Amino acid sequence: MSTFSLGTFAFTRKLWRQLANRPRSDGPLHYSPSQNSLWWHWMDKRIGIIPLPVYCLVVICLGTLLTLGKISGDISIMIAILAVCGFTCAELGARIPGLRRIGGPVIVATFLPSCLVYYQLLPNELTQSVKDFWQTTNVLYLFIASVVVGSILSMDRQALVKGFAKIFLPLAAGSVIAAIVGTLTGMAFGLGAHHTFFYIIIPIMAGGIGEGAIPLTLGYADILNLPQGQLFAQIVPAVMLGNLTAIICAALLNQLGKRYSRYSGEGRLHASDSGILAKHADASTVTVEHIAAAGMVAICLYMLGMLVHKLIGLPAPVAMLFLAVLAKLTYAISPKLEDGARTVYHFFSSTVTYPLLFAIGVTIAPWDHLMAAFTVANIITIVVTVVTLTTVGFFVGRWVGLYPIEGAIINACHSGMGGIGDVAILTSANRLQLMPFAQMATRLGGALTITVAIILLGTIT
Repeated sequence: MSTFSLGTFAFTRKLWRQLANRPRSDGPLHYSPSQNSLWWHWMDKRIGIIPLPVYCLVVICLGTLLTLGKISGDISIMIAILAVCGFTCAELGARIPGLRRIGGPVIVATFLPSCLVYYQLLPNELTQSVKDFWQTTNVLYLFIASVVVGSILSMDRQALVKGFAKIFLPLAAGSVIAAIVGTLTGMAFGLGAHHTFFYIIIPIMAGGIGEGAIPLTLGYADILNLPQGQLFAQIVPAVMLGNLTAIICAALLNQLGKRYSRYSGEGRLHASDSGILAKHADASTVTVEHIAAAGMVAICLYMLGMLVHKLIGLPAPVAMLFLAVLAKLTYAISPKLEDGARTVYHFFSSTVTYPLLFAIGVTIAPWDHLMAAFTVANIITIVVTVVTLTTVGFFVGRWVGLYPIEGAIINACHSGMGGIGDVAILTSANRLQLMPFAQMATRLGGALTITVAIILLGTIT
């Protein structure tokens, strides 16, 4: 950190000298566009969303604070840490040849921090600050609420109804076929049908960690009379490697869509849609008040989702999703607020994603668990399962009238790590507007997968 800080300080001093040595004009003090062109040139260069000179100054400040041991949990400091680290990782992933074509920014932003934490290459003070911020704010759910509600409220109603109606067949067909093919693959590599199905295939499609692996292993522990922690440690590597495979599949699908545009809706689910985002008023007529009000609508719907979860046990994000769809279909939200919701969605998707992925890598993506999955049999079984799930989504999605690539991406989200995985997968595919459908695939698909798995295990035990 100190070496980098010295380098950025030298760069800043050199730039300042160039500005200071420019010819001065006689008369009153003023600056012309030509005089400021050098500074503006550097200000227009960005690391993520951060202007390069600002990025350098923030790095110097953070390096100094770390050296002095003065890093605090203030939200302003945490925003700076997550933004600089997240966008640095994304920039690095975007510049690595080969990797950048298979979701490099997402992979590096998520897994490089995990690696650095495991090998203790990040300052402990920084790591602990990020973990404390994550645990105390639960910022992931603010992100999901803003993206889900924002995208639903700004969708065309017809696209919304048709989309939810059409994603179930590709998802169901993909789940069944992927389970069969994945189990046969594991058996071919000597893993055994029981182990492959219950400890690799099911965890991949269970809906992540918090709402997937944990309830799944609690059910397993009750049936098998084994410690839940032992079972949890056994299935987490499959969840993580399955998520990584889905990220790569989504990135490759995005590249395929760029090359063969007839297969891609660029975020639209089916060809009859004029666009997945509805168009109302001109963006210039949307005020700050409309944007803030739309943000409060998202928070209100999330709180209602939490109440539903407490009352009937339905996961809060799913309840929130249903409530947002209901609000959209019943015209409960005015066009101005829908336009505000669109802005909220764009803000969070463009500015918060990579800082959030960095926080995920630091806090809840253990590097040792990922490495534990790297055996030949496990890798091939997991990859075959996720690729089969995605491929079936491509062809069955096309058969039911979806754009094949969008259908495949929604199916890929079924093998993600819950909301975290959906963010990473859809970012890799450059299709965050599909978040509502991804949440359906992950949450409801995961809940059904867990239910079926526990019933089957109880039957055969």
